[in-house]
Amino acid sequence: MLRRSARRSWTCSSCLRLQQQQSRQQWRLKSTSAAAAAAAPASSHSSPASHAAPATTHDDRVLRQIFDSPKFWREFSDRTRHQVSAKSAGLFQNRYLTRPEGFHQFAEVTLQKCIKIVDKVLRAQTVPEYKSIARDLDRLSDLLCRVIDLTDFVRATHPDPKTQMAASQAYAIMFEYMNRLNTTTALNDQLKVAAATAEVWDSWSAEEQMVANILMKDFSKSAIDLPEEERQRFVTLSNDIANTGTDFVDKMAPETPYLRFDSSQMKGMDPMLARNLTRFGKVTLPTVGSPALMALRTVEDPDVRREIYMANRTASRSNINRLETLLAKRAELAKLSGYDNWSQMALTDKMARTPEAVNQFLQALVEDNHIQVNQELQELLELKKSDARKGNFPDRLTAWDRDYYTTKLLSSLRTRIRSPDFLSSYFSLGTVMQGLSRLFSRLYGIRLVPHETLPGETWNPDVRRLDVIDENDGHIAVVYCDLFSRPGKNPNPAHFTLRCSRLISGDEIAEASSTTHPFSSPIEAATDGMASSPNPADSTGQSVYQLPTIALICDFDTVGQSPLSARPTLLSFREVQTLFHEMGHAIHSICGRTTLQNVAGTRCATDFAELPSVLMEHFAAAPQVLSLFARHYETDSPLPYQLVQERVDIDRRMAGAEIEAQILLAMLDQAYHSSLPLDRSFNSTRTYHDIYNAHSTIPEPAGTAWQGFFGHLFGYGATYYSYLFDRAIAGKVWRDVFLSGERSVDREAGARYRDEVLKWGGGRDGWRCVAGVLGQDELAEGGTQAMKEVGRWGVRQ
Repeated sequence: MLRRSARRSWTCSSCLRLQQQQSRQQWRLKSTSAAAAAAAPASSHSSPASHAAPATTHDDRVLRQIFDSPKFWREFSDRTRHQVSAKSAGLFQNRYLTRPEGFHQFAEVTLQKCIKIVDKVLRAQTVPEYKSIARDLDRLSDLLCRVIDLTDFVRATHPDPKTQMAASQAYAIMFEYMNRLNTTTALNDQLKVAAATAEVWDSWSAEEQMVANILMKDFSKSAIDLPEEERQRFVTLSNDIANTGTDFVDKMAPETPYLRFDSSQMKGMDPMLARNLTRFGKVTLPTVGSPALMALRTVEDPDVRREIYMANRTASRSNINRLETLLAKRAELAKLSGYDNWSQMALTDKMARTPEAVNQFLQALVEDNHIQVNQELQELLELKKSDARKGNFPDRLTAWDRDYYTTKLLSSLRTRIRSPDFLSSYFSLGTVMQGLSRLFSRLYGIRLVPHETLPGETWNPDVRRLDVIDENDGHIAVVYCDLFSRPGKNPNPAHFTLRCSRLISGDEIAEASSTTHPFSSPIEAATDGMASSPNPADSTGQSVYQLPTIALICDFDTVGQSPLSARPTLLSFREVQTLFHEMGHAIHSICGRTTLQNVAGTRCATDFAELPSVLMEHFAAAPQVLSLFARHYETDSPLPYQLVQERVDIDRRMAGAEIEAQILLAMLDQAYHSSLPLDRSFNSTRTYHDIYNAHSTIPEPAGTAWQGFFGHLFGYGATYYSYLFDRAIAGKVWRDVFLSGERSVDREAGARYRDEVLKWGGGRDGWRCVAGVLGQDELAEGGTQAMKEVGRWGVRQ
């Protein structure tokens, strides 16, 4: 899931996440965590009556069956197709998108709406006109994201090349328009005038003030206030950074691509793997990728492991040059924008706020992790002493020893318990989805209800649609689940908020009623046909909420599942944790249902965005939660929790080393984004070794240059610490609020977490969320001491 720091004003953060992945400099209408929207119940909009969903037990049973029984799913999904004409309802029920050509029309219609809003903002002169600017700009953000987020998702996911191309063209239209808006300095001027007018500012809601502050901060970090020549330099640097970053990520390669060994030197390696790499008695080993990692874990000869390690940890000189160019240009751009360095610029709108605070956090983590990592090191050293040969440094561990002896230790532990695959029998995909719904029902009063899709609504027949039903508010979100593997599908799990929450005003609906459109009602036209529900606070019924619409993507193996098979798709325990993690992002989008799009759901500070997803991993291992659903797919017997506990204990056995590795990378990220790259003598390899030699329990051997493989430096520049930071907060919430699992299905604990964290999206400062849920008011203002305190909490479970 994390977004890029080098952003120009007005680029929505979901678009920024695209930049992280595809290295495109975009323009910013503030923030999301990834993006696009989708549908609603049978008529794409919920009426009050439609909030009455089927009985909970029926939903619960059907939820399991649509994922576990291909036959049931086929009958369930065919139901709607037989009741309506074969004519496409459009992707996500957006009737512009019934055919590839419709993407262009969708973009053009949206573009005209954007132009009208920009014109309205620029013409504002009176107090009443200035009062609407915050909401007008938020609507502008929403309109841009509706096209950019949705089309980017479609072009990356849809199997039809024509649809991919059409989506890409629509994306390009809006992208070009965003770049033009970036040069419209009058938008910044008008926002400043509105915010500086007391009568206007005082009339704004807390959400409107938050959005205005976000946009003004973004403007201040861009070149909008610079003279024309310097602004052009800013644009040039931004483009150079995007292009160089793309090349850095795409062209990662080792300095030595292959090593050759006599087959006799590979003793200990999986014979089948070794045989596949052997020709004429010689093993040709790629120095990066899974064969090299397997060799480092299993080959007995330490000299061979050393040679593999050195090659595996040494990136090509050309890619290191790209990295150093990227870092230098980032440092120059930060200076141009009035900051000392890139890290300082990137962190101004994060919870950390300053590089000094990040370093305090990381140092506190080092101290917390010190005892455990040294205990692990001693355990591995004892194992090495028991079998080390003379001349193999039996009194110390080398860098190429750690993986080998860790594997030996964990393998010896795993042989004492049942195969990890045994657990899968208790985790059919349907039961896990059922368990998530039961968990959310107990914690938050919401459940996942299967909903038939209309023809053309999804990008693949395997996609299941779930409506999210709140016991008080009715229909509050839509989740499209694309969870099964298929040829050509990206295997990486992901959560996409296709469309965020926003209140659609009566004026917008009235505007839609006066235009020509392919929808059956003005409400559908105002929401592009995607899911909405009545505004419960509006007794006149003139406004509606567009509902958060989410896509969950996983790649679970369907081996053994066929229309004639009774065997469902079974998940490993790690896959269960992955699904819980992605659902953590989804529940943030679902519960963060704000009136303004810029602060909805996952549109929050980068170093706060992973908290809900990391916390959900704790729930995945809690016996109270597993007892809700984990049953054998054949016998229906409950899961013996001891099996999970043994697996968790093994996974945590070497947690100290994993934490140390992440700390080192976060420290390296901060060093690279300090002022160091401005020095002509800057050498990224020297800095890499300085960091590792100062803080690693096992020194990095001279001659390596692994930083050329650190792809996250582009997408997460100066914010790599975020995942550790959110792990520390999540662990504290788990211990203090959910009592390490004792209250993991408790409504009061769930309500506290929802009310203090989830419901705010990005509309409340992250520190206030943390202080509120933990009851620690001293954390509310954040700062260096607060960061240090979070570091003291540690990230161990």
